[in-house]
Amino acid sequence: MTTAVLDRAPGPAVAGRRPPLARLTGLEIRKSLSTRSGIALTGAAAVLPAGAVALMLALNDAPPNAATMLALLGTLVGMLLIAVGVLATAGEWTHGTVQTTFLAVPRRDRVLAAKYAGMAVLGAAISAVVVGTTYAVAAVGTDFSWDRAGIAAIATVGAGAALTVVGAGIGAAIANAPAALTGTYLVLLVGMTVLSGAKPDWGKKVDPLSAMFDLIQGDAAARPIAVLAGWLVTTAVAGVVVTRHRAIS
Repeated sequence: MTTAVLDRAPGPAVAGRRPPLARLTGLEIRKSLSTRSGIALTGAAAVLPAGAVALMLALNDAPPNAATMLALLGTLVGMLLIAVGVLATAGEWTHGTVQTTFLAVPRRDRVLAAKYAGMAVLGAAISAVVVGTTYAVAAVGTDFSWDRAGIAAIATVGAGAALTVVGAGIGAAIANAPAALTGTYLVLLVGMTVLSGAKPDWGKKVDPLSAMFDLIQGDAAARPIAVLAGWLVTTAVAGVVVTRHRAIS
């Protein structure tokens, strides 16, 4: 018996291939939308604000203008977007699927870049849906001011994208979804509340949710943007640094 041997030049090594970042980004978005927790959080973030607006209108308790209304609801959605980002990174370490991810794309920095980009796109998309549904419901039978509604919408989309990336950075740094979510919400809901009560000026300089509210509502943009940018850069860099040196068990 003879064995035929194909005389064919070997293809490029799998480890040497570099999938386009755009493709990796799309895959990360699909990953986030393929889990039950991701679908639930995304759906809640997109749908709940419209229900809240309808309830406020039914109770005759609508805010005086569109910017304030969107600031209230956008900030609530921002808390959910942080969770979406955390699960996109920490969830893989918690469930062990990160091994497959790094086998397919060994360069960890490239994987995290795709995750951050994907979460920015997903956060912006969810925030855009929130703006659209919120304004659509509010436009029915309301007579409050629509002044600055467009600027508020842009601010909501930008801040939503930033907070989703913040969540991804936190998740990458902690690498445990329950711990990352619990710690993040303790800091934001308890720590920042205590700090703002004791030192209001300090709270305004470090609280990302307060910064998002102020940015959407139309307060001076420099401080809120600086606060959000500080959180984004700090958490993203922390996620990269820790992920580079973390062993896969």
